[in-house]
Amino acid sequence: QVQLVESGGGLVQAGGSLRLSCTASGRTFSNYAMGWFRQAPGKEREFVAAITWSGGNTDYADSVKGRFTISRDNAKNSLYLQMNSLKPEDTAVYYCAASGRRWGSNWYDYDYWGQGTQVTVSS
Repeated sequence: QVQLVESGGGLVQAGGSLRLSCTASGRTFSNYAMGWFRQAPGKEREFVAAITWSGGNTDYADSVKGRFTISRDNAKNSLYLQMNSLKPEDTAVYYCAASGRRWGSNWYDYDYWGQGTQVTVSS
């Protein structure tokens, strides 16, 4: 089992920045590819960003490319999402997820999920 806890969400004005963190416990963090997903009210969960086990490769949804940066620190068992130039449409609950099998944009590849952290961007 891997336990994931997100933090760093909050209310921010459009154009502002937030940094989300996800702390993992339970098993060796570097054994898992990691991803960020989000879900807005009335919408399906959608892919935001993913990073490989070592952090050498990343992938982003087109909607956040150039604005968001995913990173990880395996020594600290932590995953991050730096979000810049935030837009009202970025408002959602953000989830971190861990995959022991493959990395990428498909939510069903991820085995463990955090409880989520709310991000609200006001216009």
